[in-house]
Amino acid sequence: MKSLQLVKAEIKDVSIIRHIAMATWPVTYGSILSSGQLEYMLSTIYNANVIEKQITTGEQQYLLAYQNELPIAFAAFGEAKKNPLTYKLHKIYVLPTIQKSGAGKALLEEVEKLSKKAGAEQLILNVNRHNNAKDFYQRMDFSIIETVDINIGKNFYMNDYVMGKRL
Repeated sequence: MKSLQLVKAEIKDVSIIRHIAMATWPVTYGSILSSGQLEYMLSTIYNANVIEKQITTGEQQYLLAYQNELPIAFAAFGEAKKNPLTYKLHKIYVLPTIQKSGAGKALLEEVEKLSKKAGAEQLILNVNRHNNAKDFYQRMDFSIIETVDINIGKNFYMNDYVMGKRL
């Protein structure tokens, strides 16, 4: 991959994070989720105020990936709510035109490194059961821990696998 640079995102980067999410989600989830659920989740999860609060409070740390000085991907992670020895990868998205270029792998490896440095012994994540990213995570040594159906409001559900990896 040409000149990939990973940087910690700041409040000034919220619009970049939102742009990547808005460009990625319809391609990733368009055939998996209804348009109503897609719109609901984007407006809830990627609301600028929500992201700003996550960054400000440290609830989630965001990393941005730049290729040739252009933002192409991001990841968000943080301590799992119930266990300080477990960190959670909350989000990782790569622009559809750049996928399979190594940016996702580089972001995931950096999240693993930073989580381990913070004292985590395990990294977990949720992935939609029909999302091709599940195969990527399995190639990166994650395994399925459980199957969950999470009510996210408005009668919408996330039908996910919880996957984990020892660090």
